Amino acid sequence: MKILLTGVTGYIGKRLLPVLLDAGHDIICCVRDASRFDAEEFQTENLEVLEVNFLDQDSLTSIPRDLDAAYYLIHSMSSTVKDFEKLEETCARNFVSQVTQTGLKQVIYLSGIANDDQLSDHLRSRKGVEEILSTGSFHLTTLRAGIIVGSGSASFEIIRDLVEKLPVMIAPKWLKTRSQPISIRNVIQFLNGVLLLERSYDRVFDIGGPEILTYREMLLIFAKIRDLKRFILMVPVMTPKLSSYWLYFVTSTSYKLAMNLVDSMKVEVICRENSLAEWLGIHLHTYEEAVKLAFDKIEQQEVLSSWTDALSGRAIEAGVNKLMQVPTFGCLSDSRAVKIKDIDRTVDKIWAIGGTTGWYYANFLWSVRGFIDKLFGGVGLRRGRKNRKNIRAGETLDFWRVLYASRVERRLLLYAEMKLPGEAWLEFKIKDKVLHQTATFRPRGVLGRIYWYMLIPMHHIIFRGMIRHIAQ
Repeated sequence: MKILLTGVTGYIGKRLLPVLLDAGHDIICCVRDASRFDAEEFQTENLEVLEVNFLDQDSLTSIPRDLDAAYYLIHSMSSTVKDFEKLEETCARNFVSQVTQTGLKQVIYLSGIANDDQLSDHLRSRKGVEEILSTGSFHLTTLRAGIIVGSGSASFEIIRDLVEKLPVMIAPKWLKTRSQPISIRNVIQFLNGVLLLERSYDRVFDIGGPEILTYREMLLIFAKIRDLKRFILMVPVMTPKLSSYWLYFVTSTSYKLAMNLVDSMKVEVICRENSLAEWLGIHLHTYEEAVKLAFDKIEQQEVLSSWTDALSGRAIEAGVNKLMQVPTFGCLSDSRAVKIKDIDRTVDKIWAIGGTTGWYYANFLWSVRGFIDKLFGGVGLRRGRKNRKNIRAGETLDFWRVLYASRVERRLLLYAEMKLPGEAWLEFKIKDKVLHQTATFRPRGVLGRIYWYMLIPMHHIIFRGMIRHIAQ
């Protein structure tokens, strides 16, 4: 059958796609920026990529009309603090308007559990999208999930940061809020299982694991699994804003996402009973099992997707292609070249840069820069990378975004997502057994130029040491 898959570059979409392809379906992937999606990775003729923007109705005309079903996995939670409700509403209306002209029978929407009279902005937005989707001429199946636990998920990585970095946590009172976490494996099983399942048409199902836990209990269970002794002190006076800053500085999350998460964590998300898991024969994993499965994937270097892959900076939102051509006019740069003996080994070192590997020289100074970036509301260094050895265009690498990565061409191009008075690129390229390393900065006004010239001595130390260690 032919299936339209939206949100394919997101955390859930990246995991659902290979499952649908393995089932033999023809998949039409809708992406906002085709440069961020590597279709060749799947090596199949059953995959078609369409570059569309659901905020722009005119860009949707390329969607085929002979569809059987569609997955609606578009969420704007991490993009902005105030406007994500309007963005989600616009996307949903444009989606309904377009797919109503096709012959599809079913739309499957992954939403959030909303069984409280006082919903957070995030959950209220998800519920609003449900209402818009229900106006279409198709059958709607809505799956509502709470905390999703899996390698690379925002919830998992935030809990991991808190547990592994803080022996003693002074935490807000919302840690007493109850939730029903669910394994990412179970989420994918549910999404796949309800596809064209007639008894699921025009119905809403809450999906969750077999346990109801407070956030405090989840932190302590996580600590037990990691064999860490942790103490949690809860204080009643921490406001939502202070809580957001607490999450932002301690974990790898962005401030925008932290604000929306804290807003949601004040509301209990517990499933209403249904028989969907029984119908589909799904074994629900406990929270402890879900955490252990996540670490299995991390240790095996098989993390398929991460919440950090979502677009973040305004420049990136315009599209990776627009940043691929590194500018020269009005730019300042630091260019270095070193002869190398072993090309393959050097490429491997370039491909492993950042994350737990570090930047090969003066890692302390890189950490200081990441901390300063956090102080000014940036992403910092804590996002790391999904895989220690492989990297693809569109992924995050500490406070950089990967624009281009080709082992064949021996070229890696990064774009800075840190807070800067300008724009910055960092490129590694090997040609004729010579490693070329170029840092390019396009300053924004006088402040940008002052910033660059002040850091010239530091850049000289860091960039010289980095290229030498890579070339060794």
